[in-house]
Amino acid sequence: MMRQMREATKPIMLFTAAAFVALMVFQWGMDITGRSSGSFGEIGRVNGMPVMYDAYMASYRNLYDQVQRSQEEPVTSQQNKEIEDAAFDEVVNQLLIRQELERRGISVTDDEIRQAAQFSPPADLRPQFSDSTGRFDIQQYQAFLAQLPPDQLLLLEAYYRDVIPRGKLLRQVSSGIYLSDAQLWQRWKDANESVEIRYVPMDPSTRYDDADFTIDPAEVQAYYRAHPGEFEVPARATVKAVVLDKTPTQSDTLAALDRARAVRQEILGGADFAEVAQRESSDQSSAAAGGDLGTFPKGRMTPPFDSATFAAEVGDVTEPVRSGFGYHVIQVQQRWGADSASARHVLIPFERTDSSEIALLTLADSLEDLSASMALDAAASRLGLTATVVDITATFPFLAGAGQVSEGADWAFEEAAPGDVSPVFENPQAFYALELVSAEPAGVLPLEDADVAIRATLLFERKLERAREEGRRVAERARAGEPLPNVAADDGLEVRSAGPFSRMDFVPGIGRQNAAIGAAFALRPGEISDAVATPANVFVMELLSRTPADSTAWLGQKDEQRLAAVSSLQNQRLEEWISALRTAARIVDRRAQVLQPVDEDAPQSGLPPIF
Repeated sequence: MMRQMREATKPIMLFTAAAFVALMVFQWGMDITGRSSGSFGEIGRVNGMPVMYDAYMASYRNLYDQVQRSQEEPVTSQQNKEIEDAAFDEVVNQLLIRQELERRGISVTDDEIRQAAQFSPPADLRPQFSDSTGRFDIQQYQAFLAQLPPDQLLLLEAYYRDVIPRGKLLRQVSSGIYLSDAQLWQRWKDANESVEIRYVPMDPSTRYDDADFTIDPAEVQAYYRAHPGEFEVPARATVKAVVLDKTPTQSDTLAALDRARAVRQEILGGADFAEVAQRESSDQSSAAAGGDLGTFPKGRMTPPFDSATFAAEVGDVTEPVRSGFGYHVIQVQQRWGADSASARHVLIPFERTDSSEIALLTLADSLEDLSASMALDAAASRLGLTATVVDITATFPFLAGAGQVSEGADWAFEEAAPGDVSPVFENPQAFYALELVSAEPAGVLPLEDADVAIRATLLFERKLERAREEGRRVAERARAGEPLPNVAADDGLEVRSAGPFSRMDFVPGIGRQNAAIGAAFALRPGEISDAVATPANVFVMELLSRTPADSTAWLGQKDEQRLAAVSSLQNQRLEEWISALRTAARIVDRRAQVLQPVDEDAPQSGLPPIF
């Protein structure tokens, strides 16, 4: 009992301490050291209420730590910018919720706190007081609660004073959410009822010749006037770009192979496989279990791994096996014929060696230093690199070898003038630098430039209409008694099969959740549909069979389904509510003015650096 209490003390301390910190920051105006805010003052306002630097930094540090724990590589500058924005949004949301609690007069009484503490422990605590069947033992929890020292009880009280009003607010915001049995049954049917069909696709884009249709210039002009939103073009910039790809080099791959061979030799020399896997393997899910992958059937693993596993002798340690993940050193522990096997492995990933990583970082630093005093292509040439000229847009900034370059796009569209050279940016794929050549603001595509696209759209609409007409004739003949395959063959069309599939599935050749899927479920076995149009095709379908949803299985899980569905709708309602609050709020973001990086060459004011 005492050991259980000691184990439970740690999570409650962490859980309630987090809530206590939130209260200090968001309600009492203290930073995480307990001092009053004011070191850098406010960095924004929400409906006149200040957004304090300390609250922002508490949120920032929490989000930063979460991101860093989720990945091995350091947080990049682009990720850091996203974290900063997310932290500001989080503090704004917290203030909006606080204002809404005050506006609605939502509070919590001492009796509510006592009742919640005794009978509704924080979710993180429940497993500590659950038996082997997962049943929560309220008596053990209450005995633990009775022995908590006063300082921890204060933290627990702070947690409930924060959580209970928010729970009341959530219930008010999401009140009225109810799903009837009929709605739940329909959702179950949508996911579990299935049909099989055969169908004739008309394929209008390839079935009809372009020359058979005429598009009048007046039609093009009318379409252009009627659909102005289709011809809006985002801001566009032409830049010179130098990309330093982080992808491991050939020498890095060879180094991984050498490391895998060394690991194998260590095991062959008597080292314990499980200990080596725990130390060396990058497959974290199996490394903790000594590399154990459990039992798996033939064909489940990636092909090179699968082939090596079912070719090796039981107990042997294989030569390194290369897959898309790296080099595997495998030991087959058991095998049952050619059907299944039990194995463990050590995965040595393809990654840059320390020397390769240092060389890349040095190259990135050199590029930034040189481009500070010369054009980007000149700096690149000195380093043996190549600068390429590319176009990027504000809506989808993409560079080959670097992927999404949002940070570089912000620089190009918001800060740079033609001829300016950026600092070296970093994202998970690469380091990159840009030089702005030219930039064009967002606008509308002129009619002459849109003409080709409009003609293509109108041409396909004509083809789609002809496909509908032909599809109606096919359907009429099939409904009159001619077998669908015979009708299709007469017109040079193909009959295909699909299913079984549910209303929620993606069906190759037909699509997902469109008119054709809905029409298939409206048919009776043997019935022929009318010509059914989707945005890309026209179909005539015949229902072959239907498998009803299992009502007994539905009844067995109905309560869990209702809880999950209501929770999802509550979260959706809450997100919409927060979004509406933000839209109506007066939000002032002064981070750009207040949180300026410290100029190391400027006279120091005595204030600590912000970052």
